[in-house]
Amino acid sequence: MNRIEKKLSALRRSGTKAFVAFITAGDPSLATTERLMSRLEGAGVDILELGVPFSDPMADGPVVQRSSERALAAGTSLHKVVALVKKFRRRSELPILLMGYFNPIHAYGVEQYFRDAAAAGIDGTLIVDLPPDEGEPVRQAAKANGVSLIYLLAPTSDPDRIHLVERKGSGFIYYVSLTGITGAKLSQDLKKHRALRAIRKNKRLPVCVGFGIREPAQAKRVAALADGVVVGSALVQKLETEGPRKGVAAVAHMAERFARAIHGKSEKK
Repeated sequence: MNRIEKKLSALRRSGTKAFVAFITAGDPSLATTERLMSRLEGAGVDILELGVPFSDPMADGPVVQRSSERALAAGTSLHKVVALVKKFRRRSELPILLMGYFNPIHAYGVEQYFRDAAAAGIDGTLIVDLPPDEGEPVRQAAKANGVSLIYLLAPTSDPDRIHLVERKGSGFIYYVSLTGITGAKLSQDLKKHRALRAIRKNKRLPVCVGFGIREPAQAKRVAALADGVVVGSALVQKLETEGPRKGVAAVAHMAERFARAIHGKSEKK
């Protein structure tokens, strides 16, 4: 078991939900990302999801797209992100997942990437544009190196796709809430998602829900319906708004509020 699997297993046993936090690596610099990684761990993040910037991030909204543009302008590459995690591993055992697109991994070399990822201490990879019915060599390379290959499912996923992801995926299932709405409405809609109910019956892989979760109160409601909650755009936007000098502390403070909500703790007075 890698760090992601161990963490989720331990949280499941304790009845606690996982807080998965997404930030874009290299936004606006790798030095800022490194500082933020440490602060997010201290804020209570259970799994850190580092976005690998790409020139054509078709699945990302405008907030993450802008962060990717800033990271690329700063010279961030997949090789540099791997090196950043390797450096971070000298002082931390925080589970880390890279999220991105297939093109940079293909350019890196699939087998070389997963060897280097494992050596650097990267625990998982989510390739947005590589569906589970394709890319079997990628899955085998990930498995051979002990790196979880995480797949996406959505409200539109049919039973065949759900079964395929349950069989081929590892680490956890990332369930994309396409509603993108706020507060109680989001929770009610999720309760009606047949796909989410079907996925939750799976006992092998935990299910983490992401997209459209922007407030701690939302995260708390979503946590009641899943094994974990993914928060990304809200954190990325906070860093963009505050800038790198004040943004690291501001993002860490926001993450702490999300962590308390997801972990079932009351807000600090």
